[in-house]
Amino acid sequence: MRLDMFLWYARFAKTRSAAQAIAERGTLRLDGRRIERAHCPVRVGMVIAFPQDARVYILRVEALPIRRGPPAEARTLYTLLEPTGSGPVDGGDDPA
Repeated sequence: MRLDMFLWYARFAKTRSAAQAIAERGTLRLDGRRIERAHCPVRVGMVIAFPQDARVYILRVEALPIRRGPPAEARTLYTLLEPTGSGPVDGGDDPA
C-alpha cells in the first residue's frame, strides 16, 4: 500500500493531498530511512516516524486498511510507540 494512502486511511491527514504533503516534506522516516516520496510502499511491521502539530508520531503498522473507516477502526491499523530518547536531535551532549 502507498504511504500517503496509509496515512490518510489511518486518519493522520484529513485529505489525501495532505497525506502526500506529509510524505514529501522530507521529515518522515520509514524503518529509519528518510522518505521523500508519497508512493513508497508500506507493509505490516514497518515503523513510521514523522512530526505533526508539535508532536512526533512513531507508529508500527499492524494491518493494512481496506477503506477509510471511522476513527476507532483507524486506530486498529497501528500501534503508537514512545520515543526512546529525550535528548537533542543532533546527539550532542550539553557541556555544562
